[in-house]
Amino acid sequence: MARTSRPAPAAPRRPLATAQEVAEYLGVPVATVYQWKYRGSGPKMIKVGRHLRARWEDVDAYLEQQAG
Repeated sequence: MARTSRPAPAAPRRPLATAQEVAEYLGVPVATVYQWKYRGSGPKMIKVGRHLRARWEDVDAYLEQQAG
């Protein structure tokens, strides 16, 4: 039988950040996070049902973009 290689295990996933967590992390009011979503600016936010969430990687990428 031929041996097949298994794919490498995926990195553990971090939980999605809430709008409150993003606001606290970036030092802005929660209302600002919601305004960013509405205006299409700020870190990429995801609607999960009726809640806003963000991937921490997207928040960090936004922060790096702002710093550079």
